[in-house]
Amino acid sequence: MAQIAFVFPGQGSQAAGMGKALSDSSEAARAVFAEADRVLGFALSDLCFQGPDDQLRLTENTQPAILAVSAAACRLLFEAGVSPSYVAGHSLGEYSALVAANSLTLADALQLVRKRGTYMQEAVPVGQGAMAAVLGLAVEQVEALCREAAQGEILSPANLNSPAQVVIAGAAAAVDRALQLAKSYGAKRAVALPVSAPFHCELMRPAQERLAKDLEQISFRDVQPPLINNADATEVVSGGAVADSLYRQVCSPVRWTESIQKLIRNGVQLFVEVGPGKVLCGLIRQIDRTVKTASVEDPASLAQTVEIAKSLG
Repeated sequence: MAQIAFVFPGQGSQAAGMGKALSDSSEAARAVFAEADRVLGFALSDLCFQGPDDQLRLTENTQPAILAVSAAACRLLFEAGVSPSYVAGHSLGEYSALVAANSLTLADALQLVRKRGTYMQEAVPVGQGAMAAVLGLAVEQVEALCREAAQGEILSPANLNSPAQVVIAGAAAAVDRALQLAKSYGAKRAVALPVSAPFHCELMRPAQERLAKDLEQISFRDVQPPLINNADATEVVSGGAVADSLYRQVCSPVRWTESIQKLIRNGVQLFVEVGPGKVLCGLIRQIDRTVKTASVEDPASLAQTVEIAKSLG
């Protein structure tokens, strides 16, 4: 059997229409969106399908919306007979991965990510935090850049996305200084990101502590298939380790490059991005151009991915 990893995005198009084609084409997908509407107590499906975009981009809405689209796409892959040997998710996507691996129910995941989004948004006043992508520097160089630019403020690598891309997060003024200094360190480019909060850094500590109380209320089942987690890029199979992993993830960098490299060492032949967009496919190709990638966000891409998976045997 071919080794396949399902990888789940933490961001997507965040535009009206996300998931609509899946819902229109499948009763199983419609059931996911109906459950999301019921669990959250408002019409998330309408927000996904119709917008408005400014509401959809609010973190407390974006997170459950991406989760719902990913869960719907995953359900259709399972229906088509394609299942993973491993799962992984980028930031928020780790919750989608845990749903796919039967460690977390869809209802619990939706409630958790809605709260997570709210806590993250409220942790730092708007305008006081920022994130930026630094292209063309090794992680060690980005760490040195952050140390110089911090000047007593919080600034650190947040997403270790690929050998060519590291995202930094912290105080807005410190991020601005890093943008000015990046060229002197040899960066090809440094670009401010349009985000609503500085994720995966110490400024998220208040959000982490609030989320801890919610994680304590959840009963996590053992993870099957195994998860490669964000905080350590290690294999997680015990339900008992999941809550700790999700807790630490809030302030820890997303170790995406290491996670993909581990999956490749474990024999994964095909990475399937499950959910809106193709951001992870692009990052995986930057990490290793020899591996196959595919994505599922609508019926056409589902059909293509199923064909690719079945061709592997």
